[in-house]
Amino acid sequence: MKLELKYGEGTLEVEVPDSADVTVLEPNQIAPVPSVEQAVIDALADAQAKDAGLVPDLKEGQKVAIAVPDETRPLPVKKVLPIVLKWLYEHAPALKPEQVTVIVGGGLHPPLEKADLDRLVPPEVAPGCTVISHDAVNSPMKDFGTTSSGSPVQVNQVYGEADYKIVIGQIDPHQFVGFTGGAKGVIIGCGSAKTIEHNHGLMFNEQARVGVLAENPVRQDLNEAGELVGINLAVNMVMAPNKDVIKVMIGKPLDTLAEGTKSCAALYGVGIDEKFDIVIASCGGYPKDICLYQAQKGLNLASQAVKPGGKILLLAAAPQGVGDDVYLDYVSQFETPQEVVSDFRKKGFKMGAHKAFLFGRTLNQFDVAVTSELDPAILKQCQLRAARPEEALGEWLDGFEGTPRIGVIMNANTMYYYEKGE
Repeated sequence: MKLELKYGEGTLEVEVPDSADVTVLEPNQIAPVPSVEQAVIDALADAQAKDAGLVPDLKEGQKVAIAVPDETRPLPVKKVLPIVLKWLYEHAPALKPEQVTVIVGGGLHPPLEKADLDRLVPPEVAPGCTVISHDAVNSPMKDFGTTSSGSPVQVNQVYGEADYKIVIGQIDPHQFVGFTGGAKGVIIGCGSAKTIEHNHGLMFNEQARVGVLAENPVRQDLNEAGELVGINLAVNMVMAPNKDVIKVMIGKPLDTLAEGTKSCAALYGVGIDEKFDIVIASCGGYPKDICLYQAQKGLNLASQAVKPGGKILLLAAAPQGVGDDVYLDYVSQFETPQEVVSDFRKKGFKMGAHKAFLFGRTLNQFDVAVTSELDPAILKQCQLRAARPEEALGEWLDGFEGTPRIGVIMNANTMYYYEKGE
C-alpha cells in the first residue's frame, strides 16, 4: 500500500507492506464555513446580541490592543483582522487607527523582523495601525498580580495598558494545556518568560494532558490569568487540517473556549479499537513541522495510539531546523533520554529544556525513528534516530511474529485518541 503523507510544504510517499493490517487515522469530517469573512461578521453580531457589554465604550484618545498569533499557527489573520477592525470603528467612533496596536504574540519564539511582520499583517490589512512583535524577554511588561497557582501574570505592556483588549486565536488540541485558545494567545503569546515558564511548569500534573479542560491545572491557570488581565473579546476559530475554518466563536475568552473545545474535540478526537504495534505519523506538514521543536507535539500525541514498547515513525521536514537553542543546548548535555527526564524533574521546569523532557518521556517508552531534512548528526544530538520510512519499517517488520497492526496518522500534531468503550 502506498500512502501520501504531508511533509513540509509537499508530501512524502510511504509504502507499507500489504501483509500488514493498516488503519489510516484522520480527523472526523466536519463541513467548513462557506465564508470565513461572513462567519466572523455573523459571530460578532451574535456575540453583541447576547452580551451588549462586549461592545467597546471608548472615549477620545483611548487605545485598543489586538493579539494575533505568529506563523506557527495557520490562522487567516489577513481575512479576520479587517472585519474586527471595521466592527471596532463602527461601534467606537472616537477610535482612530493610530490608537490601535496589533501585537504578534509568539511566546518565547524569537521576535519577528519588520519584513516578517509586514508579511503576517500587511499594511493594507490594518491601515494606520501599529504592528509590533512581542518579545517575552525584552518587551516592557505590565504586572497583573499572581494566580492562585503562583504564576506571575505579566503581559506585554502595550497590551496590558490598552483600554480595550482583543485576542484572535485558534482552538487546537494541546499535549498538556488540553486545548489552545481563550486567553492563551495573550498569557503565553504575549506573556513574560517568567509567566510562561511558571504556567508550563504545571504540566507535571497527571491531568495536564490533551483533551482535558476543567481538571487541567495548566489550562485553569491560563484562564485565571486571562481574567486578571481583563481580556474584553476573544475571536477563536477551529480549523481543519487543510486550514479550512469549521467554526468561529466570538465573546468572552472563557465562553469561546467552552464552545470551541466541543467542536475541536468532535473534529480531532478519534476513537480506536485497540492500540497499534507501529504508528507512522505525519505532523500535518507546514507549519506543523516547521521545526523539530514544533514537531515534538506530533510525536507526543501519536504515542497515545501505540502499544507500550511499540514503534513510531515521525515525519517532520523541519525546514527551520531544531527551532530552539535552549532545547538543543540542554539535550546535548546528556547521553540518554532517561538522564534528561531525571535531571529535568530534579531541577524543575525551564522553558525550552521542557521539550527535551517531553521528547525523553516518549523515547523512554517507545522505539522512535524520524524522517526529516535535518542533518542526522543533529538528530542524534537530540537523542533521535534518523531513518527513511523504508529503512525503519523494514527493520521493524523483519521477523515480526503475526500480522503487524499499523496506524497511519495524517495530522499527528492535532489528533488525539481514545480506545472505544473507555
